[in-house]
Order: sequence, then C-alpha cells, then structure tokens
Amino acid sequence: MPREASTFSDDERVLCYHGPMLYEAKVLKGANMDEEEMQGPHYFVHYKGWKQTWDEWVPEDRVLKWTETNLQKQAQLKEAHYRKKPARSAASSTPTTEKGHDGESRGRKRARDSSLDKAKEEEAMSKTDIKIDIPEQLKGLLVDDWENVTKTQKLLSLPRKPTVSEILDDYIDRSMKANKRHGSESEEVLNEVVRGIKVYFDKTIGNMLLYRLERKQFAKTVEAHPETSPSDIYGAEHLLRLFVQFPRLITASNVDPDSALILKDYLQDVLIFLQQEQSRLFDA
Repeated sequence: MPREASTFSDDERVLCYHGPMLYEAKVLKGANMDEEEMQGPHYFVHYKGWKQTWDEWVPEDRVLKWTETNLQKQAQLKEAHYRKKPARSAASSTPTTEKGHDGESRGRKRARDSSLDKAKEEEAMSKTDIKIDIPEQLKGLLVDDWENVTKTQKLLSLPRKPTVSEILDDYIDRSMKANKRHGSESEEVLNEVVRGIKVYFDKTIGNMLLYRLERKQFAKTVEAHPETSPSDIYGAEHLLRLFVQFPRLITASNVDPDSALILKDYLQDVLIFLQQEQSRLFDA
C-alpha cells in the first residue's frame, strides 16, 4: 500500500477486531486489494500472544488506533462478553441466517462464514495451550519453595499471613485505585474473576498444589478447621503454584477462546502484583 494512502504504518501497535472482541495486534504490512473477496485497504496483522497461523489480512474497518478511547472500547467489549458468556455459548450452537435488503444469498453466506469462524476458533482452542508467562523472579521463588519442601523438608507454618483471600482482596483494591482497567470494566467483573481464582485454588489445593510431604499437614489442617476454606489458610507460595497449573486447567475447562484470553489478561496482571509485592507476601 502506498505510504501516503495508508492509515496504519508497518509495525504499528493497533487494536483489531476478531469476532466480537478487540485484541492487541501489530500491523505487518498493508495493501490496496482489488480482488473479488477483498476490496480496498487491507492490513496483514499479527495478534499479540497468538500463533503465527492466526496472522491474517483484515479490512481497514477492523483495525483501530491504539488510543485511550479505543482501549476503553476494548474493555467494554470484554466486560459485555464476560457477562453474557453462558447465553452466548448456547446461542452460538445454532448459526442463524441474516435476512435483509441484500437477500437470502447474503444471509446464507454470513451463516456459512460464521460457522467457519466458529470451527476455526474451536480448532485453535483444542490445539493451542494458553500460556501464562511467570516473571523470572517468581520462577526463582518457585524453585526455592520446591527445595525448601522436598530437600530440606521445611514446611510453611499455617495459617499463612497474608492468606490467598487477603492477597487477592489486596489485588482488587490496588487495581481499582490504579484504574488499570481503563475505567470501564466494573468492580463487579473484577470481583467475579477473583472469586473464580479462589474457587480454582480451593478445588485444586488437595490434589494438584501440594508436595508429598505437605499432604499430612493439609489433612490435619482441614480436620482442625473444617469450616475454613483453604484460600483462608494458605498464602502466596501455594497461590503461585496454582498459576503453574492454570494453562492446563483453562484448556481442560473448554473455555471459549475469547474468555480464555480475557482470563489470561487478568492472571498476568495478578502475577505482576505478586512480583511487585513479593517481599511482603512470600516467606523470606
């Protein structure tokens, strides 16, 4: 595409529609198309964090500038999708034909394209694991944690302070004060995601997050505190272990691709918080 006619530059950071959602992407190149299926300005984009097999040509109207206003729009779409996810899953199982002034053939084509897009998303989810990037400093803490338990047989004293619940509550407070969600994703949605993390923790602590030497301690703790959730007993060390397991947990839960990417965004943000607060949260 001639430089003077291009709205977006090569290597420009942008937001790009994929389905109903906006994702961070990079423009690799642009071109003026003159083909039957593609007319006018198009851009070849790479979605951040996605495999190169998802790189694609998109029309200009699917690409937005990286601005605060458009980031707010992205956040609004995330929130709306998160709220209606169960209904969307049921509704999307039966493609509908759009009828209008363009006639039945246009409706059939849209229904066919919708089915192909859905099949492509499902195939990608079945083949692609969600990757959680754990900061190097936290990886070091995971190694220290493993050595303390398995080599020196040093168990953490329980209950921990702060607990998993307290840490996640602190994360909510920090996120709301820092306005990290661009002011448009509600506290209700943030709380819902954090509740989900707590549920994952409480459900997996006994069979996925403990080393062999910790199991007896866990059994005694549960017996001594039958009405207390593990997230109100354990702390940052075991919460961090959960993040190692999250990729397989998310993939196994058959979460749709859009929701998985939203969840990944939150999980990465929690990891940043853990890294920033590691001296306060982790056992010295």
